[in-house]
Amino acid sequence: MSEQVPPSGEQFAISGGGYDAVVTESGAALRLLTYAGRDLVDGFGADAMSSGGRGQLLMPWPNRVRDGRYSFDGRDLQLALTEPKRSNASHGLARWAAWTLEERTEHSVSMQYRLMAQTGYPWLVDLHVLYDLSADGLTVTQTATNHSPSPAPYASGAHPYFTVGNGPVDGWELRLPAATRSITDDRLIPMSTEDVAGTPYDFREGRALGDLALNHGFTDLERDESGRATTSLRDPATGRALEVWVDQGHRWLLLYTADDVAATARRSLAIEPMTANADAFRTGEDLLTLASAGEAGDEASVSWGVRAVEEHA
Repeated sequence: MSEQVPPSGEQFAISGGGYDAVVTESGAALRLLTYAGRDLVDGFGADAMSSGGRGQLLMPWPNRVRDGRYSFDGRDLQLALTEPKRSNASHGLARWAAWTLEERTEHSVSMQYRLMAQTGYPWLVDLHVLYDLSADGLTVTQTATNHSPSPAPYASGAHPYFTVGNGPVDGWELRLPAATRSITDDRLIPMSTEDVAGTPYDFREGRALGDLALNHGFTDLERDESGRATTSLRDPATGRALEVWVDQGHRWLLLYTADDVAATARRSLAIEPMTANADAFRTGEDLLTLASAGEAGDEASVSWGVRAVEEHA
């Protein structure tokens, strides 16, 4: 008789610096992250599959491609429409794949997935992720290496939902260091941008979310001397807080309150690191080009992370 396997496959638990995490074989997703026993991410159970993109890696593109159609290097290409209700290709090609364990230590796990050339994306690209825990929190490094004889389009993202206490998120305080918001159509495809100054989407000074519904990309991120941009989230009722940082390779953040999902609406806040905005395969905006195999630039690597902020009254 066959052995029963969890819906998300093998589970890889790691611990370090007071943090505990579980990464799954399915999509190399971050299923669980805690600090001192309290949840930092709103993940999913060991007996469940990821829903709403929870914890998944978005490679070789994040977000959506309108109609799944794009042109690159003189070729017209058609991706499968994985978001049929909006006629979009959504969140890449690796989030449901079985990733392979490369190395595991007590505090880190690295996984890889060979993305085969296929209809709509005719390049062979190796994808890699390293999750590492330390006293400074969780650091996630996502890497892509092109093994094809021609350049390949590429962008990456991740889809964690963060929590600082019991929802709803309305009373939580958000500080988002972003000066520009992406405005989308009813298919969530970007149409234009706006300066957030004087709008409900300006969280640069930090304030409560209130009843604002978010499903928007933000850019023009304020960064420190090292190139990092840091978003903070705090529940004033408990004093619990966390910080999400992205390196300079991440030019965009997408924030999502899941108001369109009744079961989980406003329960947590997705803060999604992205190297490019939605529809980048079509627009080319911030899209990376992986050089042909063996040439300089055939690999791209970016990092992001999360740390707990000590509770205070």
